[in-house]
Amino acid sequence: MPLKDLPADAQPREKLLARGPGALADAELLALLLRTGMAGKGVLQLAQELLEPAPTGFGGLAGLLHATADDLRRIKGLGPAKRAELVAVLELARRVLAQQLKEREVLGSPQAVKHFLQLHLGGRSYEVFAVLFLDSQNRLLTLEELFRGTLTQTSVYPREVVVRALQHQAAAVVLAHNHPSGSVQPSRADEALTQTLKAALALVDVRVLDHVIVGHGQALSMAEQGLL
Repeated sequence: MPLKDLPADAQPREKLLARGPGALADAELLALLLRTGMAGKGVLQLAQELLEPAPTGFGGLAGLLHATADDLRRIKGLGPAKRAELVAVLELARRVLAQQLKEREVLGSPQAVKHFLQLHLGGRSYEVFAVLFLDSQNRLLTLEELFRGTLTQTSVYPREVVVRALQHQAAAVVLAHNHPSGSVQPSRADEALTQTLKAALALVDVRVLDHVIVGHGQALSMAEQGLL
């Protein structure tokens, strides 16, 4: 159904203006970005298709977040302009959170750290190990994805993490990786790896502040769980 045929108070734009963005479903927010559908497919239907599980869609906002312009080409009804706009909006979200972490102490905004890492890692279908490198005031210098693995394991080399920390002149780090399975509970291997990296980085006076595990729509701080 075209948006114009919906009751005025059910149209996404009017609902957002009257009740705020929190009142809208994911598909409705996405429909506002897309603006129009195509012949035989309304914009809400197009938005819902994007959020459908793979292979039809991208498995929700987390999966869509990591879609490239080329990935979006397979969705009928998404022309170059719509693809570019979606990719730009998603990149802006990442940059906003990165700027916040560069301007304030990471330890003072643990939720922002989790959201930032969810934006980067939450929708991956393979395991990624990343590191947030921080300055002496615990502000973000940069994020680097250092290792990639399969769905079940990744090879992480402590020496490479130490080398990158020295190159960035980092005073501290936050370790992070994703669990494509969706569970954020740390495994014994996660705990052992954390201690190995903590010991290796301590040799060059770099502190490990946290190790965050990212799943679908959630993230767990090992520091908050007392596992550091």
